[in-house]
Amino acid sequence: MPPEIQLNNAAVASFDAPLLAIALADNPNTSAVTDLDAALGGSLKRAIDGRDFRGARDETLQFSGLESGPRRILLVGMGKIEDRAGSLRRAAAIAARQARKLGSTHVAFHAGALTAPEIEAVAVGLIAGGWEYKDLKTPPPEEERRAPLARATILAETNDASVKALESGVAIGAGHSLARTLAFMPGNLCTPDFLASTAKEITDRHGMKLTVLGRKEMTDEGMGSFLSVAQGTPQDPKLIAIEYSGGKPGDKPVTLVGKGLCFDSGGISIKPAQSMEDMKYDMCGAAGVLGALDAIGRMKLPINVVGLIGATTNMPSGTASNPGDVVKSHLGKFIEIINTDAEGRLVLADVLSYARRFNPAVVIDAATLTGAIVIALGHTATGVFGTDEKLIAEVMAAGKKAGEPGWAMPLWDDYKDLIKSDVADIKNSGGRPAGAVTAAMFLKEFTEEYPWIHLDIAGTAYSEHDLVAIPKGPTGVPTGTFVEFVRGRLT
Repeated sequence: MPPEIQLNNAAVASFDAPLLAIALADNPNTSAVTDLDAALGGSLKRAIDGRDFRGARDETLQFSGLESGPRRILLVGMGKIEDRAGSLRRAAAIAARQARKLGSTHVAFHAGALTAPEIEAVAVGLIAGGWEYKDLKTPPPEEERRAPLARATILAETNDASVKALESGVAIGAGHSLARTLAFMPGNLCTPDFLASTAKEITDRHGMKLTVLGRKEMTDEGMGSFLSVAQGTPQDPKLIAIEYSGGKPGDKPVTLVGKGLCFDSGGISIKPAQSMEDMKYDMCGAAGVLGALDAIGRMKLPINVVGLIGATTNMPSGTASNPGDVVKSHLGKFIEIINTDAEGRLVLADVLSYARRFNPAVVIDAATLTGAIVIALGHTATGVFGTDEKLIAEVMAAGKKAGEPGWAMPLWDDYKDLIKSDVADIKNSGGRPAGAVTAAMFLKEFTEEYPWIHLDIAGTAYSEHDLVAIPKGPTGVPTGTFVEFVRGRLT
């Protein structure tokens, strides 16, 4: 469970909490906490003057607290401030992680005067740092257990704007937590059926409309591209459609699309065994859609949104697709399957075609689509593909605000020759050169009736290393980008 978060404008020095975290920028001073420093006998100032703490990003220094008031004090560095809200979000996540390690049931967070957007960012960070997935771990002996982080307090003014900002931060944090939990679950538990049941829980709670298509319904729809991926698995594939009607009736919806490969073995073009267990993360696009719709429902945003998910597993078997097979897509185009491990684009092709029936204002898809984007951008930025420069800028601004940066990649017609087929309209792989671009170019073939952006999140949806603010594993990307893009459409 995430910590319960509240606001309190109490004095820092007298606020009673097991842990007080104070976020400070590069080259800090104690002017904002003079009363606390006086109560500590000048310890904070001595540590800063002596350069024991310099305020560098992610730097921490802990002090023993007082007989009354905070029992421990943790200084958290934010470094040189370029994006204060982003720096506060990261510092809050580090504070919450440290509270969990210490077994503190309650953490207070202080960073001086906070604007409403900054309060929202702190709330998102506290929930991110407090998140953990323990569902499948046997608890340690009772005497070795640490108490969970149950509560967090942001020391800031309480007014209508700050309360609303806190509520938004909690909603976004809950969406992130849902996305990370789904992604972290093993593939034998987080199945297409489970994603569909999660969608039902969200839609029931927020009064949204849910449509779920299985293998039979997709066969009737003529989704040969999607079903070619699912034909090697006994699990029933699912196309999940969620409709949130927060806007005016008839207004075109923002449509969010997620790849939901609950496990990807590569099919007949099987992947190497090393690190194949990480292919449970191949549904992070779908997790981002569900997380975003949950957050949007919690915030009751006045806009129409559709979420679409293509969920299945990609397995080798006697019924699996073979390299060289040709299938007919929902749009009617024939696709030559060159590589069965280029399966995500086959699923998305039919989902993107299905999106037409909602008459979308814009469609943004997110998928852990290619290893090539990791080679191009590493694990720092999401690849952003599209042909509308204004729309690309809008999506990248949303990602920056959410702390999920993206980088625009080319999508020129020159690349189309790489996916021309000798026997069909198009082939699903152009080989190694420009692999992320040709994958996006393939998707573009199914999106000509509406504005569209593709996010390749293969490098950013999960991490194989601890990221300091959050542990290794799922990051929650692209939940924040989706939410900020939808909110941006309200202005």
